[in-house]
This record gives sequence, C-alpha cells and structure tokens, in this order.
Amino acid sequence: MEALNSNNIRMNRFRRKPTNNHRSKQVLFISLLAIFFVLLFCFSNKYTINSLFLSNPLKNTRFSQCGKLNEVQSLKRQKFLWYAPHSGFSNQLSEFKNAVLMSAILNRTLIIPPVLDHHAVVLGSCPKFRVSDPKELRFAVWNHAIELIQSRRYVSMADIIDLSSLVSDSALQVIDFRNFVSLFCDIDSNYFCVKDSSIIQDSLLEKLSQCGSLLSGYSGDNNECVYAVEEDCRTTVWTYQRDGENGVLDSFQPDEQLKKKKKISFVRRRKDVYNALGPHSRAKSATILSFGTLFTAPYKGSESYIDIHEAPNDKKIQSLITKIEFLPFVPEILDAGKVYAFHTVKSPFLCAQLRLLDGQFKNHWKGTFEGLKQKVDSLREKERLPVHIFVMTDLPLSNWSGTYLGDLANESDSIKLFVLSEEDELIRKTAMKIVDKKDCDMRPPDILLHVEESVCSCASLGFFGTAGSTIADTIEMMRKKEICSK
Repeated sequence: MEALNSNNIRMNRFRRKPTNNHRSKQVLFISLLAIFFVLLFCFSNKYTINSLFLSNPLKNTRFSQCGKLNEVQSLKRQKFLWYAPHSGFSNQLSEFKNAVLMSAILNRTLIIPPVLDHHAVVLGSCPKFRVSDPKELRFAVWNHAIELIQSRRYVSMADIIDLSSLVSDSALQVIDFRNFVSLFCDIDSNYFCVKDSSIIQDSLLEKLSQCGSLLSGYSGDNNECVYAVEEDCRTTVWTYQRDGENGVLDSFQPDEQLKKKKKISFVRRRKDVYNALGPHSRAKSATILSFGTLFTAPYKGSESYIDIHEAPNDKKIQSLITKIEFLPFVPEILDAGKVYAFHTVKSPFLCAQLRLLDGQFKNHWKGTFEGLKQKVDSLREKERLPVHIFVMTDLPLSNWSGTYLGDLANESDSIKLFVLSEEDELIRKTAMKIVDKKDCDMRPPDILLHVEESVCSCASLGFFGTAGSTIADTIEMMRKKEICSK
C-alpha cells in the first residue's frame, strides 16, 4: 500500500507539470503583451530623434568599423578630429579656433560642428575642478546636434565664420558634421533633409545612437576607429614644442582646502599634444580623434587647458596661430552690418554693448551704466547733438524703464538711439541669404548678435563694452582689424 501510494504521488506530480508549464506560458505571454502595450503607449506619436538621444547612451554597443569614411576616395588615408563645443557663441568660436590649431598640429581633418543653442551644453568650472566628464560632454553635443538637424535649425560654424583664408591655402582640411555623420554612420544624407521626423525609421535612430555612443567613448577601446581623449582641464594643460615641459606639473593645482572639501585627487600636468596624440602615440591608428572641450582661458598664471600661443620651430603652425587670432564673419553678415551703419544710422555713432542678464553680468548693472554714462557725457560735450548711439543689449526694450537706458531714450534732444531686432527686415533677409546657400530646407538662423557686432565694428565715435564680456572682446578685435573699412 505504501509503495502504491508513493507511486501515485510521483505520477500525480508528473501529471501536474504540464499544467504548470501551461500557466507559466500564459503568464509570460501576458507579461510580454503588457510590456508591448506600455512601450506602444510611451512611444506612440512621440518617437523622435530628440526623445531617443536624450536618454542614456548605449554603453554596451559595439561599432566594428567607421562606416564609409575609409571607402570614399577623397577621404582615403585621412584622419579626423572631433570635439565638443559648449556654452555661448563666443566660447564656441574660441573653441573652434583651438580645434583648428589642434587639427593642424596633429594633421587631422577637422569636423566642423554646428552652432549650438546658447548654453544648450555647459562645461562647468575648470578653476573649481568641477566639469562634465569628456564622455558626457561629447554625448550631450551629439544629442543636441541631431536635435538641431531634426528641428531644421542646423547652422554650421562655417555658415557664420568665413573659413576661406584657411581652406584655400590648404592650411586646414575640413568636413561638415552632417557629411561626416552620413559616412561615419553609413546613412543616406537625404535623411537629414526630411521635414517630417516621424517617418524616420527606427533602424536609423538605432544606428545614430550607436554612432553617438562610439564617438563619445562609451563603447570602450576601438583604436582603429575612435580614440576618445579622456584628459580634461582637471588633469592636463596641452602644450606644443615647449622644451622640458612635457609631463611636468602645471603651476596651477587644486589647493588643499579644495582637495579636502571636494575630495579631489587631481594633479595637473603639462603635456605636449603632438607627443601624446600624434603619429608616435597610441592614438595614431584611430581614424577619429575625439576630444571633449577645447576651451581655454588664462587663470592664475596658467591656461585652463591649452597653452599654445606660439610655435617658433614650426613655421606652418606659427602662421596658423596668427591667422586664427581673428576669423571674420561670412560676407553676408559683415555686409548687413555695414548697410545698417551707413544707411540707417548714417551719422558718426557710438556703439554700446551692454550685457546685463547673463551670468555674472546681472550683478554689475551699476558699474556698467556708470561707465556708459561717462562715455556719453564726454561725447555730449565734444560732438554735434544729438549724439547717435547704437545699443546692443540682452535687456528687452520693455524693461528699459527705470534704467540709464530708459533715461537716454527720453533725451531725444541730445541723444538718438538705434536698436536692431530679430524682426527687422535686414536681419530676416540676411538670414535667408545664409539659408539659401544650404542643400537642405532649414529655418533661418538667429544671426542678430553677429550683425550687431558687425554694426559695432563701424562705430566711428568709439565703442563701450561690458567688462569681462567675450562679445566685447570680439568687437574690439573686429575694430582692431578695421573690418568695416574692408
């Protein structure tokens, strides 16, 4: 009896197994179905390039080769340099100049980036050793660049800055970011001109995501395709042909208080970029050399990241350093500035560049306005009235009341103010001229700031700029180079 009961128990257990399998399959089917509907709900009518690229990068992806970069006859044997611009336009232009220099030193073709939206990507603070990781910075720039393409707002740096003097004498080899992406990712460039992003295939989005991950350095070592530079301003100051400096400690280091407070262990060293990343380095075989930021600025007797101001032993690079000191706007922008200065303002005028709302400048209104008042009062005593003043400022006209600008606007007998806006016909026509040069149907770019700078270069009564503003520095350089008279 006991033996029979034991057998019955075993048989019953055996017979119940199919029932459990059936139920497991049912549960699995229901779970998969639920996941499917959740995904469908989340992505239905919202599945755009932007939504995909703002997610985390694909850290485990592998991209075995660099698309068609090495197959195109005109690009064979070429090496490329990519970097991650950030912050406002003036900072992006400063980085672009450094990218030109680095590309020439390392003999690489420069991938020309788009002009990013103001502060769409930020670096952080190099002096405080608090900056974005190079991978994160590169991927953020990739995301934003694809977003600009998707929203038809893409403007290349070459659409704004005239590179003809650099490219014509072969001082620099360049490729547009969109052309690079098309070849690097093996994607039909016509996709970048599609007006309706909803028709873009999922496979294309996946491929773009893989490319961005690889270019950013998230895909691990891939020296034949991409070498991702991990040195940043916390650890490195790049130099070139500075005898005895390669590998030595930089003069600026995190102080002991900062080390304890932020638990920082960084040590900044000066490294020769040619030795570290040139033809005798690990990076030499990589088709693409991928930097993070290339921004630098003087700080406490040192440079925050790149200290290359001369190259006496390399005439080609020395000549290039001189050329990139000033890169002019494209003729369409310069001509628009001259037209406004000579046909609208007409009389001799003062340019007042007042940066009042951005960052540190919002705390220095009093000093800025006092400096402008001294300049205007001096002109009132010497010049024929009314004194003409062209004002470029980030303070909206509706907020001038109660400020020195409001006072000037009310002094119509002695002061005549001129202000440009995005709605002015001159700005709209100039923007359309830039768009008309493109292959794709893009929206007119925001060029107001650049035209304003061009107007200021023509101010024959002088220039008053906001202290510490990189925009003011650009205008001063334009005036020094006498751009308006060319």
